[in-house]
Amino acid sequence: MPAAPLLLASALVAATPLASDAFVPYSQSVEGAQPIPAKAQVIEMGPVETFDPVARAEVIARELPRRWSGSYQSFAAPNAVPVALNLTAVRSMGAMVDLRGEITIAGVVSPVQGNLNAESDQLDLIPLGERIGADLQAGGTFQGLQGLELSGWNANRLTDQGGRLALRPDRPHGSDSPAAAPARRSEPRSIRGLW
Repeated sequence: MPAAPLLLASALVAATPLASDAFVPYSQSVEGAQPIPAKAQVIEMGPVETFDPVARAEVIARELPRRWSGSYQSFAAPNAVPVALNLTAVRSMGAMVDLRGEITIAGVVSPVQGNLNAESDQLDLIPLGERIGADLQAGGTFQGLQGLELSGWNANRLTDQGGRLALRPDRPHGSDSPAAAPARRSEPRSIRGLW
């Protein structure tokens, strides 16, 4: 009866739930049955995440509009001021996109440098000039989680209440491609409080 231990062993393998990675479930041995090697129970699983942030960073660097316009609204001031962002250099660096150019806030031009995370759309945009415009002081950063479209001013001083930067890409007029259609102008979205 050499087939009986083999049948018992195959029944144990069939009754054992599938293992994940290195976890092997405990199985009590049956009298006379050969122990099942742990390697036979482990099923190799490929990576679950199929998103490639490096490839997305390359696409963003290639297709990101170079001219943006919008407004900056300080939380301490009643009126918004116009903003224009001109990106002169956009390149992918792994899963990040390096941004260089200049930003004009309320008529004051300042060099700007930033990073855009291709996986999370997190933006850090740093004006590098001594004068930035709209009473913003050097040392602060624009930070956001929606790419270049919406970000907040993170000042270097606790007395500055910050503000909101809302941008839309400027599209060249007269082109039939959807990527070059005129930008839809709308009122800036309001930021809702958590409480």
